[in-house]
Order: sequence, then C-alpha cells, then structure tokens
Amino acid sequence: MQDSSELEQARFALEKGHDIPTGVLTTAVVESWKRCRDRGLDPDTEPRDVVASFADVQRKRDELRACRRLALAEMQVLHSQIAGSNFMIAFADRAGLVIDTISDTHFADSKAGKAIIPGSSWSESERGTNALGLSLISAESVAVYGREHYFTRDAHLSCVAAPIFNVGGAMIGAIDASCVNATRQQHTHALVKMAATQIGNALFFQEQPGFYILAFHPRAEFLDTLSTGLIAISSDGEIVSINRYGEAFLDGLPAAAGLRFDDVFDSQFGSTMDRLLGGELVQIRDRAGSGVFMTCRQIARGVARFPIARTLPRRQAKTHGQADGTFVCEDPRLNETLKDLGRVTGLGMPVHIFGETGTGKELIARLIHRASQRSGKFVAVNCGAIPDTLFISELFGHAKGAYTNASPQGALGLARSADLGTLFLDEVADIPPAAQTALLRFLDDMKVRPLGGLESHQVDVQIVSATNRDLTAAVANHLFRADLLFRLNAFTITLPPLRERRDFAAIVRHLIAEFSRDTAITDAAIEKLRDRPWPGNIRELRSYLQLALLRHGGDGFIDEDAFDDGAPSPMHACPLCKGHPLRRHKCLEIKATYVSTGQNISETARLLGLSRTTVYKHLH
Repeated sequence: MQDSSELEQARFALEKGHDIPTGVLTTAVVESWKRCRDRGLDPDTEPRDVVASFADVQRKRDELRACRRLALAEMQVLHSQIAGSNFMIAFADRAGLVIDTISDTHFADSKAGKAIIPGSSWSESERGTNALGLSLISAESVAVYGREHYFTRDAHLSCVAAPIFNVGGAMIGAIDASCVNATRQQHTHALVKMAATQIGNALFFQEQPGFYILAFHPRAEFLDTLSTGLIAISSDGEIVSINRYGEAFLDGLPAAAGLRFDDVFDSQFGSTMDRLLGGELVQIRDRAGSGVFMTCRQIARGVARFPIARTLPRRQAKTHGQADGTFVCEDPRLNETLKDLGRVTGLGMPVHIFGETGTGKELIARLIHRASQRSGKFVAVNCGAIPDTLFISELFGHAKGAYTNASPQGALGLARSADLGTLFLDEVADIPPAAQTALLRFLDDMKVRPLGGLESHQVDVQIVSATNRDLTAAVANHLFRADLLFRLNAFTITLPPLRERRDFAAIVRHLIAEFSRDTAITDAAIEKLRDRPWPGNIRELRSYLQLALLRHGGDGFIDEDAFDDGAPSPMHACPLCKGHPLRRHKCLEIKATYVSTGQNISETARLLGLSRTTVYKHLH
C-alpha cells in the first residue's frame, strides 16, 4: 500500500515544479504527470470544462451504436455490483469523450458528478491525470486514486478504467468507474476490467456472424471465462481475426488474419472442425508445441453454440419492505420519519398518511403492517367506494336480517376481519358523517357491534388512514369531525410528491428493474424525466416508463431520446379518459400492463388490483 507521506512529498514536488521522485507512484502516473506539466497545466487551477454539443454526442453514439448497446448493458451490471454509494460508471470513446453515464444518486448530485456528463472530455490533455484518459493512452486498465490525480480538485476521487477493443484490435473506447472514496478499490478494478473484456468479446461475436468462432486456452477449465482466446475462421480455414487473449497465447507464432488454421495449429482444419462441430472438446498443439484445449462457440451461420455467459450478482436499491409492493426510499427526510415505525406500532398509535394521489400511500400502509409484526391480515377499505347507506355494515358487519337485502348468514365486517392485523382506511375524508360517529366510538374502545346485533366483540387492530385531502380544512368546513381527526393522526406521515423526492433516480431505476431487469437507463434519461411535473406522481411515472419500454426497450437500454415524443398521447387513452389527465394516465397504465401481460385481462386486473370489468371498459 502506498505511503501517504511519500505521496504528499510527490505532490509537493509536482506543485512546486520540482523533479517528481521515482518509486512512489506507478510509472504510468509519473509519466502522465510529466506530460501534463509539459502541456503547461497547473495542478492548483481548475481544469477546463470542455463539453461537446448534444449533436456531436449523438453522432458519436451513432458511430459506436453496437459498442454502446453492449457497454450500457455492462454498465447496468456494474451498477448492481459496486457496493456502497457515491459512484458513477461512464462509457467514453477513444478520445475520452463521455458518451453515457449511469450513477448513484449521491454522486450524480455532487460536483464531480456534474463534471462527468455526456459530452464532457476526460482526455489527459484536458483533465490531467485520470483513469479514463490514462487508460486510453496506455491501452491498459488503470487505477488512479485520490491525490494521484493531476488536478488538486480531483483529489477526493478514486477512478478505475479499462479500454475496449474491437475485432481488429483497435481501441474504440473505455469503461470508467469513479467514486468519492480515496481507498483502493481492487475489487472494482477487477470488475471494470471484466466489463471491458466482456464488451470486446461480445463485439467479436456480433461483428462476425458469418464465421466460425473457436475458443481456446491452455487450461480447459478457463474456456468459459473472459480470459479465453477467440479466433474467427472462415469456412475454408482462413483466419479472419484473433482477440487479444488469443494473440497472447500464440505469441511468437505467425498468427494473423490472412493465414490459415493449419499455419498456426498442428492439426488439419477439416478433421478438427468435424470434431468441434460434434460438440467435442478438442486438445491440439500450436506450431510452437504448446497444447491448448479448443471448442466451437459459433458456427458459420452466426448461430451461437455453447455461448459464453456470466451470472453476476445484482445490488438492489435500498428499499423498505419485500419485493412485492416495495416502497423505495432513499430520501433522507422521509427515511427520518419512517425509522420510528417500529416504536409507533409497538405503542398501538394510529397512523395517518397524507400525500398527493399516486405517491404510494397504500405501499406505506403495508410497510406499517410489516413493521408492526402483527399476525393478522392487512385489510384495506376504500372509504370513497362504499355507499353511505352500507358503510357501517361493511365496516362493522351485520346480524342476520338486519336490513332489507342483508345476507341471511350475517357478515363479519372488515374491522373484525383485521383482528390482530391492520385496518387501512383509504380515502378517509370520504367517510359519511353518520359513520364518522360510529368509527370514533370504535376507536375509543376497539369494540365491534354488528349492525342489528346485541353483542360486542373486542378486537386488536393497528389503525392506518390515508387521504390526499386537507382534513384540517374539512374540519373547518364541518365535513369531518375534529375529534375523529385527533384520534386518527396520532402519528402523521407526509409523503412528498414525486417532483420533490430526493431519491427520484432510485425510484426510476427500481421501476425499470421491476419491468425489465436487464434494461439500463442512463443518467441523462433520468434527468430528462426529473424535469417533468408528474401530477400523477409514481403512478404516472410507472405508466410512462412502461410505455417507454414498449416503444424503445428493444435495444436493452433507455436514454433521453426515448422521451423525445413527450408525454403519453391522450389519443392512446379511451374516450372516457382522454380529457382528464389523471384518469388518462390510469387508463394508459391499464393498457401498458395489458400489453406486458400478453393481453391477459385477468392478469392485468390482478396486477393492478382492479376488476376485470374495469379493465375491459378501458380496453374497449
């Protein structure tokens, strides 16, 4: 490990213009410092922020289309692998022009995060010694930690980068991972190098569909790893290309495009291919006498056989709750409120949730139920959907024949169904006045007497209520009882609207992963989404992302271009909804879910918690 005092001595020499001591830094960093100094760069000044136009970035994206698609997929994997916070993954072209970024929310909001954006240049000539620029000069994977960066302002960063090579062996770009952490990230360095190699190998297959591709390695157990040699061969045995690992294994031999298989390996091409195409693992020798194991990975028609694959762990966003109905929360203010839920429910305090429509009030209610660790059920009541005349009967049950058309067997009621569990009163502002009195009495003693019955039943329930309306104003207008409000809001959770959530990016990434786990979404795309007002909040965002995936998800990534067509068009909604913004987004959500389930009405209804009739009404 590098001695910090020695590094500070090297920094002092750099900043004072003295000779840089050897043996303290890696040779690559020392040579980079010297080049930067020769260019007249002052390490104590601010580096020049050179940002290309959006049109230039788009042209570069088109030029690197195949590599970019693969790079974004690997960046998504890296994003799930790198533990902790404050990191960013970038894909850049061979000149150091950043094409795309995927980052942690905290890093994206930092000063460094705002400097590493699509169009920014991180070449050594512009930004001094940094991992991305240095990897493009050295054509090797590079790590630059803390004050090894040339400019003092970058001393808080740790960066690792690895170059990407095309089929011909030319460097076409690089992958970089930067974090706000001065410690050496050896694990991250290995992952970034693997990602760059995976992209290069994938390009090797993708750009040569008309040739046989053979994998070879001195050890058979390494044939399914990223370090295997790859060689593309025409149907008549001519070598078309060899990847960098393959060239290393064949070092010293005349192994190059244009030569024949028999020139490199001590085995006849025809007989070897017969065995390989039969699925056999073949052991042969090269012309230098070294033994290698060989297998066929792609036949000449371009159909992959025994494809190289990686099963990689994915890091989940910080969430509250389980996978189904998960409430994503990395917002500090909201987390501060939610941390007390265990104590609140332990004291049996009623919880009131206030928030705009679509902010996730029921998800929070289910989170409260889980925090209470109650053995009973979670019972949700939509207070606005029950007719006034039936509200008390639905909530508290009824005796046999209690009223006309009452069930002859009587009814238990929702409050008793929630015994030892949670009773969630959604849209509580819509409770009719007569029922407010009955509910207040129930909250006082937790006793349920069915309508028309004589006997009361003691229950133990956690009360959770929710509304998107101002209950204080409702009390002032004599629409809601003040004493009932005081009983319901012993502990209040205010859900901020989506436009004010500080974890907006985490919510977007969670929803994208929920819909399509392997689809990457870039930082630029998230920033474009962040600029929208989102009157329908998370519900509207969910619908919007589903539609974006339907239209643009085929490439395996979503970037800012996916949202150039603006908001979902009202013409896609049914006639009853297209004139009403919130109803329109609900309608579009139903349609998008219907498509994603393979046009299954029952499954759509189940996923959205709607009746089949409601789904059918919006579809037809």
